Amino acid sequence: MADTLTLFTSIGLSEQKAKETLKNESLSSSLKEAITQAQRVHGASGVDKAMGTLLYSMASRLKDTKRLAFLSESIAQRKICTELQLAAALDFVKSHPQDPINQKEFDEACGVGVVITPEQIEEAVEAVIKKHKDQLLKERYHFNMGLLMGEARSALKWADGKVIKNEVDMQVLHLLGPKTEADLEKKPKVKVRKSKTDRGAFVLKCFLKLFIDCLGDAVSGEGKSLMEQLRGEALKFHKPGENYTTEGYVVTPNTMNLLKKHLEFTGGQIRTRFPPEPNGILHIGHAKAINFNFGYAKANNGICFLRYDDTNPEKEEEKYFTAIKDMVEWLGYKPYAITHASDNFHQLYDLAVDLIRRGHAYVCHQKGEELKGHNVPQSPWRDRPIEESLVLFERMKKGLFAEGEATLRMKMVMEDGKMDPVAYRIKYTPHHRTGDEWCIYPTYDYTHCLCDSIEHISHSLCTKEFQARRSSYYWLCNALDLYCPVQWEYGRLNLTYTVVSKRKIIKLVETGVVSPIHKCRAYTVHISQVGVTVSQTTTEPHLLEACVRDVLNETAPRAMAVLEPLKVTITNLPENFKTDVRVPDFPADEAKGSHTVPFTRTVFIEQSDFREVMEKGYKRLTPEQPVGLRHAGYVISVQKVIKDTQGKVVELEVTCCSSETAEKPKAFIHWVSEPLVCEVRLYERLFLHKHPEDPSEVPNGFLSDINSNSLQVISSALVDTSVKGAKVFDKFQFERVGYFSVDPDSTADKLIFNRTVTLKEDPGKI
Repeated sequence: MADTLTLFTSIGLSEQKAKETLKNESLSSSLKEAITQAQRVHGASGVDKAMGTLLYSMASRLKDTKRLAFLSESIAQRKICTELQLAAALDFVKSHPQDPINQKEFDEACGVGVVITPEQIEEAVEAVIKKHKDQLLKERYHFNMGLLMGEARSALKWADGKVIKNEVDMQVLHLLGPKTEADLEKKPKVKVRKSKTDRGAFVLKCFLKLFIDCLGDAVSGEGKSLMEQLRGEALKFHKPGENYTTEGYVVTPNTMNLLKKHLEFTGGQIRTRFPPEPNGILHIGHAKAINFNFGYAKANNGICFLRYDDTNPEKEEEKYFTAIKDMVEWLGYKPYAITHASDNFHQLYDLAVDLIRRGHAYVCHQKGEELKGHNVPQSPWRDRPIEESLVLFERMKKGLFAEGEATLRMKMVMEDGKMDPVAYRIKYTPHHRTGDEWCIYPTYDYTHCLCDSIEHISHSLCTKEFQARRSSYYWLCNALDLYCPVQWEYGRLNLTYTVVSKRKIIKLVETGVVSPIHKCRAYTVHISQVGVTVSQTTTEPHLLEACVRDVLNETAPRAMAVLEPLKVTITNLPENFKTDVRVPDFPADEAKGSHTVPFTRTVFIEQSDFREVMEKGYKRLTPEQPVGLRHAGYVISVQKVIKDTQGKVVELEVTCCSSETAEKPKAFIHWVSEPLVCEVRLYERLFLHKHPEDPSEVPNGFLSDINSNSLQVISSALVDTSVKGAKVFDKFQFERVGYFSVDPDSTADKLIFNRTVTLKEDPGKI
């Protein structure tokens, strides 16, 4: 194992990632084989980190391992060099299962050997700008530049996106010239009219981890605290043991006896569960589900399970199990117990056998494609003898059928009209917990309600799209004569300018649009206020951002940071002058503490805080107008403007005087002295349109709607020394700039800050 660990770290995996990979026998085996194949081409030292990243990505996503050697060699031969090409390659081998692979078709589909010249990029961008020239000249820099980038990339699929962006920027600058003051002005904000919610609506606030303890005091617009609104009486839920009072609940001759036993087991306690599939990245909808399930239990002195719905071993990875648990705890909740659907595999199998014996299930041989949709013809095997289905189901368990050759189906019709949903299917994929013990795995429709019953869940809370499964939920529990919880559906949360789908978020990561660590730009679990209603709701990003600002304003200590530095030399101070300036951590409440920063003869201010030519309404520094330095107690006045050979202002020489004796300046600006050099990442909306998943709004799919300007990286920002020693995820308010948190990419030598939200609402920022 030590040798394999060394092999994995040799291609650029961190030791932690390598150890995590070793826990997954299937992935570990595939990756080891992939690296071996690549080394045959390049030698042991020839597999660099870039190649290793592609090998790992390929090994973790490839379903048909017989193509592993072919793809590994393609990566090693540098035919496949980017994530975009790899995604195309995986799609190709999946859609071409026949042997041998047609190399010519593969190369064409994956852009192998395609060379995009600078001239081609120039011509493509020129054509796009020509197409939109009139609108560009009219709107100038307020034009949606992402549209130009998107169309240029569509014309040059395999071109380097950065090179395209540089060409777009250059040609736009050539057409429009430098930005004017009018270009720099923001578009007027559109007032959003608040809509009325239905009678069952209430506000559910989800604060960042440091502030969850305050939830009991959080007050909504209705004047009630969150905990008051989450209590069962407010939501009109049935009381534990009174399931039969719920509309639509199926009562059988044994219902009351089963409810009595349930109450004896639980003592009348409210029991909920958060049941995510460990096959993807949590998004904002999961945050809503976490808060609703855990919050409802907490508000009513109940318990909530974290149950992994791990019934599809093809898509599950250890990293998702860890990330889900971390996210629940990050939001401030502690599960009563962490369970897995796989804990119950033996019991679920025995129940399936019982279901067949009762005449409610049968083994079917219709193919997967025949079972899709709602107009599936009735199975010719629906009325096969019970004993025959029992024998065939046992043969399925023993691995005597190929994948797709047989399924176990339940004899029932769901609320949406779908007939006889599948209960078990065959998958020859090792499970992360049970290994090769099983080759048949239960489906969601079969597993979910039975696990709820096994764990004596009192309130099964789920989103509205599962309403079509409510009938199967009740039917299955009653068909097996088991305790039946109540399923209650609440409206799914949608958010504009983003996608809330694990599959689509994974696609963003796989295609390189966002990196896994920056997936928050897709509004993953990074929220502050959501609504829980019976009807489906759509939330505007600025509503969430407003809550984030409210929280961070009270909890993020202040610091000063200069993103575009301009050197300022204070000539009437001695060369070796240095003093400490006290800066309050929270200016509105100085009792909460303070820190000191150095103040010397040389300071740095924002370039935008100086203008060589005075303009009406401008209140900051000009040759004719002094300005105050925040917290320092000084007012500075310009004496000399120093420029480089291109005429750009590179330094100011100023004099200072005490703010106590000077005339009060029109403005005070922030500054830094002897600062830390840090990287700062500024995020804007990832998508250009409000509804990127809507085909009528974005006909070419959400990936065509990416905002190419959604990330700006400032590699040499200057931040005051108070942030030195900050830990990952520590949060600060950079005065006059925004709220930032420390990125995990930070090193001992250089801190990296991500902007969480701007100080004020800005429709273009997140």
